[in-house]
Amino acid sequence: MAQLNITLDQEEILALLSKDHDGAFRQLLQACLNRVLLAESTEQLGVQPYERSEERKDSRNGTRERSLTLRIGTIVLTVPRHRNTPFKTMIFENYSRSEAALVAGMAEMVVNGVSTRKVEKVVQEICGTSFSKSTVSNLCKDLYKDVEAFRTRPLNGPYPFLTVDATYFKVRENHRIISKAFMIAYGTNSQGVREILGFDIYPEESISTWMDFLKGLKKRGFYGPLMITSDAHGGIKAALQMQFPEAPWQRCQFHFSKNIVDSAPKKYQAGLRAELNALFQAKTLQEAIQKRDDILESYGDVAERAMKCLEDGFEDTMTVLLLPIGMRRFFRTSNHIERINRELKRRSGVIGVFPNEASLMRLIGSTLIELNEKRQSGKAVFSGKSFAEMMASNTPAELKRAAIRQQNMASA
Repeated sequence: MAQLNITLDQEEILALLSKDHDGAFRQLLQACLNRVLLAESTEQLGVQPYERSEERKDSRNGTRERSLTLRIGTIVLTVPRHRNTPFKTMIFENYSRSEAALVAGMAEMVVNGVSTRKVEKVVQEICGTSFSKSTVSNLCKDLYKDVEAFRTRPLNGPYPFLTVDATYFKVRENHRIISKAFMIAYGTNSQGVREILGFDIYPEESISTWMDFLKGLKKRGFYGPLMITSDAHGGIKAALQMQFPEAPWQRCQFHFSKNIVDSAPKKYQAGLRAELNALFQAKTLQEAIQKRDDILESYGDVAERAMKCLEDGFEDTMTVLLLPIGMRRFFRTSNHIERINRELKRRSGVIGVFPNEASLMRLIGSTLIELNEKRQSGKAVFSGKSFAEMMASNTPAELKRAAIRQQNMASA
């Protein structure tokens, strides 16, 4: 890795900061990126400027200017040229894929005539410039290719843990605004590394749409789930039991707790929520059953509907207790995928209503690629050694028995 030496005029920068913050940051970023370009050039050539060496791979051939439009405005970079082999840089290749998707989505709204003055203003503020139809068209095509390549890539399993969920976005269709279900599958492999496995858009959540989504995962190579976590949507639960009959279902404890608390009279909700939190911290099933029974006794007369909810869903939320203690907190809820959903909502909030499904897929898909890259480089939630130890224990057999019990209860 080449070392960077960046020289800045302190007085000039301070003067700019006092008058024009964006101008100062543009100058700082321009200086830094130009030094990065020079360092990349030196690394590819193998020699410093004017250096004589047998390790030289090519020679310099001047420079060219290229503009880069960012949130803080447009900067001009001095891009090196090489005589024989073209100069390559990661700066332009890695230029904020998700931000480009956001620009494309908003600009497409302007071009298609379904935008507002507010959207036009946002585009101008973010990009510092306007976009022609051809520019937007080319940008959309490139983004769509990247998203589709990621969305349909082969999956190299197994993925012992799977979480699925859906969130909704508003899309303009046939002169109407319709909420579309955006389904996401989030898996954890045998090394404890999390990965966004797939996503797709459907008119609604139902058994048939969830079946189609799960079948798509299997066609791409997904296999081997030991346990699957989701909320209690009827379509998800039924489709999971049909597609993965040997994998038990873990009902999200967070959603389950919310369902119970929302069913109780308001004056009891805070105390009940605390009791449920203690229940979900139980180390064994026997301990959890005792805590459940205590809650039923305490609230049975004042929150009957909430207690029925607790009784009916208790067993499905305790599947996670079959896992080793160190793994449980990662799969007892679907909160990790809910955090992804919140980020998707935040990124798409500036658009509001997408002009079509393709625009939705480009923006949300590009954001998911970015989020997946971060998770792939993050810390594993468990080690390959701890997973191997779990597989050598009775846990896999116990999980299969739990799946059979759930199947029998569903068919009863």
